[in-house]
Amino acid sequence: MTKTRRSAGWYGKLDRDGFIHRSWMKNQGFPDHAFDGRPIIGICNTWSELTPCNSGLRDLAEGVKRGVWEAGGFPVEFPVMSLGETQMKPTAMLFRNLLAMDVEESIRAYGLDGVVLLGGCDKTTPGQLMGAASVDLPTIVVSSGPMLNGKWKGQDIGSGTDVWKFSEAVRAGEMTLQDFMAAESGMSRSKGVCMTMGTASTMASLVEAMGMCLPTNAALPAVDARRMALAHLTGKRIVEMVDEDIKPSDVLTREAFENAILANAAVGGSTNAVVHLLAIAGRVGVDLTLKDFELASDIPLLVNCMPSGKYLMEDFCYAGGMPVVLNELGDRLRSAKTVLGGDISAYADGAECYNRDVIRAFDDPLKPAAGLRVLRGNLAPDGAIIKPSAATDALLEHEGEAYVFESIEDFKANVDRDDLAVTPDTILVLKGCGPKGYPGMPEVGNMPIPKKLVQQGVRDMVRVSDARMSGTAYGTVVLHVSPEAQAGGALALVKTGDRIRLSANEGRLELLIPDEELATRRAAWQPDPPHYTRGYAKMYVDHVLQADKGADLDFLVGKDTRPVTRESH
Repeated sequence: MTKTRRSAGWYGKLDRDGFIHRSWMKNQGFPDHAFDGRPIIGICNTWSELTPCNSGLRDLAEGVKRGVWEAGGFPVEFPVMSLGETQMKPTAMLFRNLLAMDVEESIRAYGLDGVVLLGGCDKTTPGQLMGAASVDLPTIVVSSGPMLNGKWKGQDIGSGTDVWKFSEAVRAGEMTLQDFMAAESGMSRSKGVCMTMGTASTMASLVEAMGMCLPTNAALPAVDARRMALAHLTGKRIVEMVDEDIKPSDVLTREAFENAILANAAVGGSTNAVVHLLAIAGRVGVDLTLKDFELASDIPLLVNCMPSGKYLMEDFCYAGGMPVVLNELGDRLRSAKTVLGGDISAYADGAECYNRDVIRAFDDPLKPAAGLRVLRGNLAPDGAIIKPSAATDALLEHEGEAYVFESIEDFKANVDRDDLAVTPDTILVLKGCGPKGYPGMPEVGNMPIPKKLVQQGVRDMVRVSDARMSGTAYGTVVLHVSPEAQAGGALALVKTGDRIRLSANEGRLELLIPDEELATRRAAWQPDPPHYTRGYAKMYVDHVLQADKGADLDFLVGKDTRPVTRESH
């Protein structure tokens, strides 16, 4: 028996309601037979000129449409909020959950049978997946793709990673401002996301490892004709997925999330993957926790890309991309269904590596253990994370005195003071930058090294905060401390001069003061007054969960697949 399509509730009725739904759509020139019961496919597009990473998605949408028409579907493109990580203030992360709401309600309200998600920039991919998972219609992803390699003075340069290095070199007097400005023009040479293994490319890689896109989606450059061909094939596949009734809940299983955790370690992926995977898992009902990220503690670093290595995403693509990584993970991968209907192991079938300096073999890695480390202790009772592959090995076991910045404004005003009481052994502590505190948990956790130390040649030191850091950043940086300072976590109680102990190997982050002193400080503590008192930002602060829960809004966790039965007219 043929299953009645969801879209029939909009376009299949031979009454007044069906007349209205079809007639208004026909003002765009669609003929009668477009409404003959074929699947209606929504193309959820985050294209925007304010999101340069996603500026190529308008073209990719046309490729998807070609594939949908070819397979006998009816494609309809619709816009949702676009989150430009490099452009939005106070931080794009503040609006990830708003995008998820936009996606969820758009899919639910319109007569769609399946959805293609077009995203790329850091928060667009997880935000779209969160929203789509909450409705649970057949869904597949097409990513923007990375920019071409940056070029400057005959060398490759990477977005984000080299920005931090160049900025520190200018502060140290090792690079002229003229050279710094010249590098700016060579950094971003084409449409696409950061060409380092930043958050955007990390999330695209993990989407591929979870089987939510077609193979090779993660690494094909944005301007490569093969990405347009992949968009076409994706449009064709989503029509088949509707017929086969393959939904996000069928693909985004616990096994798929475990594969994403393993893959994140292998590619040297962004720490931001933690909050995004936790949030997506919460939408599909998978009980993922911070502890699960320890599954990858022994996974080696295989991909030699910035910031953990030296190459860029274009090189990763030409070396074979994610299929090679999945092949190298071999029997460590969990068996899991994909949007193609088969097992994720099929994504690795026939994968060949064409450059072993870019993608290493499992038994000849760049680093032997690259998984993110989960830290706990009295300073982070609900957890914190650190990325060893981007850290200085000698600092992963460290004890030192804290120098505390009470806010990001305090940090910016004082970090370059000549009389700042810091040494290379000092642990920099930044408060007030968590989900509630900033609000939105910005990428400021990789605090610049104090100028007096930069001029002495110091390029890394231990830094601790409730913030995030860019996936393009590097350093011995402890992030996502939970609970955050604004929520009354122990981070709020740290004072300059306190001693802190970090042990990445033991998974510990301890404030070395007596429990009685900690209790006294807690009794005297008061939260800062809220930054926002109206609109979405207030709703966010009132309802956002802590980082160890994915920083979703508490009332959005889970999904609602009930049909919409009430008419609009």
